[in-house]
Amino acid sequence: MANHQKDFLFVLIKSLSKSEKRQFKIFASRLETSSNTKFIELFNILDKSEIYDEKLILKSGIIKKVQLSNLKSYLYKQILVSIRLNIPSQNIRYQLREQIDFAAILYNKGLYKQSLKILDKTKILALENDEKLMAYEIVEFEKLIESQYITRSIQGRADELVVQAKELNYRNTISSKLSNLSLQLYGIMLKTGYVKSDEEYKYIDDYFHKHISKFDEKKFGFREKYWFYNANLWRSFLVQDFLSCYKYSLKWVTLFYDNPSMIHLNPVFFLKGNHYLLESLYMLKYKSKFKKYLALLENTIKDSHFPVNDNIASLSFLYVYNNKLNYHILEGTFAESEYLIPEVLNKLKIHSDHLDEHHEMLFYYKFASIYFGNEKYAECIFYLEKIINNKNLSMREDLMCFARILCLIAHYELGKDYYLENQLKNTYKFLIKMNDLHEVQKEIIKFLKNLNSIYPTDIKKEFVKMRARFIELEKNTYEKRAFLYLDIISWLESKIENRKISTIIKEKAKLISR
Repeated sequence: MANHQKDFLFVLIKSLSKSEKRQFKIFASRLETSSNTKFIELFNILDKSEIYDEKLILKSGIIKKVQLSNLKSYLYKQILVSIRLNIPSQNIRYQLREQIDFAAILYNKGLYKQSLKILDKTKILALENDEKLMAYEIVEFEKLIESQYITRSIQGRADELVVQAKELNYRNTISSKLSNLSLQLYGIMLKTGYVKSDEEYKYIDDYFHKHISKFDEKKFGFREKYWFYNANLWRSFLVQDFLSCYKYSLKWVTLFYDNPSMIHLNPVFFLKGNHYLLESLYMLKYKSKFKKYLALLENTIKDSHFPVNDNIASLSFLYVYNNKLNYHILEGTFAESEYLIPEVLNKLKIHSDHLDEHHEMLFYYKFASIYFGNEKYAECIFYLEKIINNKNLSMREDLMCFARILCLIAHYELGKDYYLENQLKNTYKFLIKMNDLHEVQKEIIKFLKNLNSIYPTDIKKEFVKMRARFIELEKNTYEKRAFLYLDIISWLESKIENRKISTIIKEKAKLISR
C-alpha cells in the first residue's frame, strides 16, 4: 500500500495516465535544449522503473549525486506545470484562478478598465458556483483598483463593493467557524475515540452547542450548510447517536443531489457524505435504505458527467466495495459475497498509491468476517494475522482488538487448543495496554479464558449464560457499537442451537423488515 517514505517524484510519475505522460513529453520537447535534456532522461528512467532506485539513476551517468536533488525538483515542477496546462476547461476553480491571474496581468500593465471587466464577470461565475472565498478575493482586488481608477460614470460603486465585501466576509467567517468546529470534533475522535460515559457525553454535547448555537441554518448557502451538517455528523458519531448520524449524513447527501453542479465541483465531499450515510445505515441495520443509497451512489459514479481522476477513482472503489461487503455482512449472505474478495484484492493493487494501510486492514477484517460466517476458519485467521502482525500501522485500537478476539474464536472453532492458549496470553497483554477497553471486550476474554476449564456437559449452559450477558450489554449506548465489529451473540446462538451462524444472521436480517 501507499508508503509515505516513497520518493515524491517517483510516485507522481507513476500516478500519470498515458495521456498525461504523452502531454508532458510534448511539453518537455518545447523546453528541450542541450543544457536541460537531463530532466527528460530522468523522467524516462523513473517511468520505466518498477521501484525508485537512486543507484540506477546514478549508474546511467546522466547526473552526479550532488546535482540529483536539484534536477528532481526541476522535473517535479515541470510535470506539475504540464498537468496544469492540460486541466479540462470544465474545472471551475481553475477557470476562476486563471481569470484572476489575467486580471492581475492587466492591472500590472495599468489597464484598469479591462482588469475590472474580467473581475466582474469572474465574480459572477464564482458566486454562481458558491466559491465565496474567491469571490471575496475578487471584491478586494476590485476595491484596490477602484481606489486608483475611479470612473464617475459608475455611481455608488464604492458603496456596492463595501456591501459585497461585508456580506462575503460574514458568510466566509461562518463557513470557517463551522469547518473549525468540524475539524476539532474530528480531532477529539482521533485522540479519545467515542464517548464511553455520561460525563464524556455531556462534555461533547456542551462543547458542541456552545459553538453551534449562534448560527441560523435558514440563512445558510450551500457551503455553510455543508459544514453545518459535517459538524453535526461528527458530534453524532462521537456520542454514538446513530439515528442523528443518519439524519445529518442524509442532509449532507441530499444537499448535493439538490445541487448537481456541486457534485462535479466537490466530488470528494460528495463521496465522503455517501460513505457516512451508508455507515450510519449499517449501524442502524436499515437494509432497504442501505441498498437504495448504495445503488444510487454506484449509478452516480458511473454517470458520464461524474469527474474522473486517480484520487476520485480510489475513493469510489474504497467506499463502494467497503459498503458492498457491509451489505452482505448485514444480510448474512457470506457465501454469496466471497466473489468480491478477489475483486477487492486486485483493485487494492491498482489503487495502492492512493490508499493507506489502515484501509487495507479494514478490508482484511471484512474478509475475515465473511470467511468466519462461512465457517472457513483457516482463511479467516489468515487475514486476521495480517492485521495482528502488521507492525507499521498506527490505526484504531478497536480494529486491532477485535481482530485478535475474532482470531481467538476462530482458533477455538478449529480446535487448536495450544494456539488458543498462546493467543489468549498475547491478546490479554495487548488489551491491558489499550486506552479504552470496553466491557464487551473484557467479557469476551474472560469467557474464552474459562472455556477450557468447563466440563463438556456444562458448556452449553455457559453459552446460554454469556448470551444473556451480552444481550444486556448490547442495550448499553456505550457498548452497542462493539457488536457491529463482532456479532458474538449470533455466534453464541449458533453454538447453543447447533446451527450455522450464517443461517442465524439471515433469519435475524429477515425479521428486521426495514
